[in-house]
Amino acid sequence: MIVRKVLGDIPLTRDLKLLLIIGGLYSISAALSNTFVNIFLWKQSGSFFEIGLYNITIVIFQPLTFILAGKMAKVIDRVIVLRIGVICLAAFYLVVLMVGDAASKYILLLGAILGIGYGFYWLAYNVLTFEITEPENRDFFNGFLGIMSSLGGMLGPFLAGYIITHTFKNIGYSIIFGISMLLFAIAVVLSFFIKRRHAHGKYYFWRIIQERKNNRNWNKILLAHICQGWREGTFTFIVSVFIFISTGSELSLGTFGLINSGIGLFTYYAASRFIKKENRNKAILLGGLGLFVSIFLLIFKVTYFNLLLYGALIAVFYPLLLVPYVSLSYDVIGTSWKAAEMRVEYIVVRDLYLNIGRVLSILLFLISISFFNMKQIIPYLLFILGAGHLFIYFLVKDIEMGVKRQK
Repeated sequence: MIVRKVLGDIPLTRDLKLLLIIGGLYSISAALSNTFVNIFLWKQSGSFFEIGLYNITIVIFQPLTFILAGKMAKVIDRVIVLRIGVICLAAFYLVVLMVGDAASKYILLLGAILGIGYGFYWLAYNVLTFEITEPENRDFFNGFLGIMSSLGGMLGPFLAGYIITHTFKNIGYSIIFGISMLLFAIAVVLSFFIKRRHAHGKYYFWRIIQERKNNRNWNKILLAHICQGWREGTFTFIVSVFIFISTGSELSLGTFGLINSGIGLFTYYAASRFIKKENRNKAILLGGLGLFVSIFLLIFKVTYFNLLLYGALIAVFYPLLLVPYVSLSYDVIGTSWKAAEMRVEYIVVRDLYLNIGRVLSILLFLISISFFNMKQIIPYLLFILGAGHLFIYFLVKDIEMGVKRQK
């Protein structure tokens, strides 16, 4: 009832509510621990190359798992695939707790486990989102999920940073990793209350890749996802390491998250309420342009103040881009060839292209820092990789949502 009063008269089913809660638990857990895993590894290795290696392992295993998870979703059940993903994510934090101060020696293993967990989780979550939401509540779902992510992002990193800073040695890291494992355990339990969703038929993964030759909209969305991954791959970890290097304090990461997510809370709310189908392209352009401009705060001089200002700016522009862009991608899938039968394959292929962008991003990062001076090459890397989100607009601006395409 409260949600309806705040966000409008949106049809909310039980499965939609459960999916939002599970997404919220994931967001809180990720906000608590994901950033600090990179810092935990950085403190042990002090190497950008090893941090990059850990992250590229994640984004290699994630799409490979996506392909396998898509097959399982067609043969078994999407809810079971979601459950496997959450269990793997919980297992990741269990392994981190077990190896402790030796974690940097197991970066490939840790990256592989997390990538597998992401693959199962996001395949199932994205397919369930496509099935449970409808065009009339899709923007609401993506917007409200963004609001929950922002709430988790406000409280999670700040709380984690405070705990780590005020505990002896690495006890704080053990506490937050343990909390993350517990949250994923709760998500596993909740998944048992979502209605089972079986799929029938063969797995046409390669056929949906080839569909980009027949469907102009589908091809453009796939290319846009490469551009999205092009920025996200490296920026996901490098900004947090910059913050820690600038201040030497985990609490500073928490402050960054508090500002970033606090502003994002309001912009996600506004985006979910006021961005309509007719002005999606304008919002995507404004969001992509703002995200590109924000990187200039990091190119010329990396200071903690600049990093905080960067966090504030991306909190404004990310929702403007992502809320309409994610909804548009689902709408393109929904009007594509045999969308009902092939929805699993469409989600798999879409996220495969997203992770291709991420792999290319981190690969360029690793090659660049291996052959060039780190301080000299980073500004050029940030400029080249930071343009990814801006290119999304030029790929999706001509997408026309008309009558469902029939071959």
